[in-house]
Amino acid sequence: MENQKDTNKEGTDSKAMRVVKELVPYIVVVAAALLVNTFLIINAKIPSASMETTIMTGERVFGNRLAYINSLPKRYEIVIFHYPDDEKRLFVKRVIGLPGDTIEVKDGQVYINGVNDMENETFVSSDLHDEFGPYTVPENCYFMMGDNRAHSNDSRMWHNTCVRLDQIVGRAGLRYWPLNKIGFINKYADN
Repeated sequence: MENQKDTNKEGTDSKAMRVVKELVPYIVVVAAALLVNTFLIINAKIPSASMETTIMTGERVFGNRLAYINSLPKRYEIVIFHYPDDEKRLFVKRVIGLPGDTIEVKDGQVYINGVNDMENETFVSSDLHDEFGPYTVPENCYFMMGDNRAHSNDSRMWHNTCVRLDQIVGRAGLRYWPLNKIGFINKYADN
C-alpha cells in the first residue's frame, strides 16, 4: 500500500512539474512584453480625425519611451502624451511651440515668434480660419496642434494650454496598423 501512495505522489508531482514547465515560457513572454511596454515602447490608438492625413482614425502607432532621455522634443515631432486636462487619457499631436516661443493664429495662419510658419507646415490637412493668442509657451512646456487643425482638440482649446515635459510619454515613431500602411510617421520633424 505504501508503494501505491508513493507512486501516486510521484505521478502527481510529475504532472505538476510538466504543467510548470509548459507555463514558464508563457510567463517569460508575458513578463518581457510587460517590461517592453512599460519601459521601452508605448502603444497608442488614434481615436479621432485630429492628425489626419498623417495618421488616420483607428490607426495604431508605437512610440519610443526613451526618445527624450538625453534630448528634448523638437518642433514638428509627433509625440504621445498625457492630456493636460485629464492625465488618464493619452493624446497624439505634433509639437508646434517650444519653451519660450510665442504662438499666434491669425485667420488660420500659425505664427511662431512672429513668423508665418505655413511654408514649413506641409503636413497640415485642413483650412483653418480661427484666431488664437498670442501665447508664450512656459518653460519646460510644449504647445501641441493636430495636423487636421479644423478638427483637432489641441493646445488652442485646452484649459491647461501646454503639455509639460513630464507629461510626454514618448516620440511617436512607427505606424503598425493597418498592416498595409506600416511605416515611420515622424518624417517632418527636424532630426
